[in-house]
Formats: sequence, C-alpha cells, structure tokens
Amino acid sequence: MDENVNKDLSKRAIEDYELVKQAKNGEQKAFTELMQRYRKPIRHMMYRMIKNREDADDLTQEAFTKAFNKIETYNPKFAFSTWLFRVASNNCIDFIRKKKLILLSIDDTIIDDDSDAFSESLKSANLDPEEQVIKQQRNRLIRNLMKHLGERYRLMIELRYFEEMTYNEIAQELDLPLGTVKAQLYRAKELLYTLMQTPTAKDHVDWKPKKKD
Repeated sequence: MDENVNKDLSKRAIEDYELVKQAKNGEQKAFTELMQRYRKPIRHMMYRMIKNREDADDLTQEAFTKAFNKIETYNPKFAFSTWLFRVASNNCIDFIRKKKLILLSIDDTIIDDDSDAFSESLKSANLDPEEQVIKQQRNRLIRNLMKHLGERYRLMIELRYFEEMTYNEIAQELDLPLGTVKAQLYRAKELLYTLMQTPTAKDHVDWKPKKKD
C-alpha cells in the first residue's frame, strides 16, 4: 500500500484512492467510476441544501469538474469521499451566497441581511442627483410590485425597506419571533426579485402575477 495512505481507511476508501491515482494518470475510466460511485449521494446533498432539482444537477456536475481539476490537492490521509463532499458543499455554499446577494440586490444599499447595518448611501444627503433619481425609480418599482404580494409580505417590506427598521424592531412592533421576521423578509425579497424578472414589470403595464403567495 502507498505509504502516504492512511492505514485506517476503509476498504472502499482505499479502492477510491487507487482510482484517484489512475485518474491522475489520465485514465478516463477511473474518472467515470468515481462519478458513478458518488454522483447520487452528491446530488442528494446538493438538493437538500438548495431544494431545486435543476440547480442540484448543475452543482453536482460542477462539483465533479472542480474536484477533478484540482485532484492533485487531494490528501490520501483522508477518504476521497470526505474530500469530494467538502469540495461539493463549499461550491454549493458559494452558489447560495451569490444567489442571496442577487436577492438582496433589489436595492444595492442593503449590504448585509444577517445584520441590521445599512450602507450610508441610504441617506439621501449622501446621494448625488443621478443616484437619487435611480433610487426614486427603484422605490416606485418596488411600490408597484408590492401590490402583488400578500399582506404580511407587503408589511415586512414596508417596515424594513421604507421605514428602515431593524429586524429586532420589526419583531417587537409585530410581536413576532425574530426568526419568523427574518424568514418572512427573505421570502418577501425572493418574491419581489421574481416579479422584477418579468419582462413587463418595469413598464407597470396591466401586469399581474399568475399566483399570489
């Protein structure tokens, strides 16, 4: 056995390592075997993390691509499966973070949804004339799209976005658990983002969503 391999690895982990060595030598069959062994569990983990089948499929493929591109960094002191799952989960976390930033970019001034911090650019005194116009346009758009949200989501956006209340302040105002406030605000922003992607949304022309949440 290779002296670099952890002697406590399971039989399957040792088999994986043999396949990894073959894969490093460019043997496509070894790559294929490793993918067949772990595609389903990796995809299952991806789906559990993001709850979207198409994204889970894409992230699964990305995980294997990234793993194979940097397979030279794999340390045989650990099971290949452990390393592979770490690569996959880190890639998925990056995807979630990027998606979260997109959802939060309904207004660029919100800088951190896990805190009560807003950027100084929220204050109109710090905005130049062009930025003020852009913000006013965004506000009008959001006001218009809010009409298509359920009452609880409209209220959440109103308090957080327009009243600039913190999560704790909203929770106290509405007598709700802090976790409920965060969950409902996230859902409200997600719905707004979806509405904003509709081609006619920015035209404000007799457009209505297919279904109210």
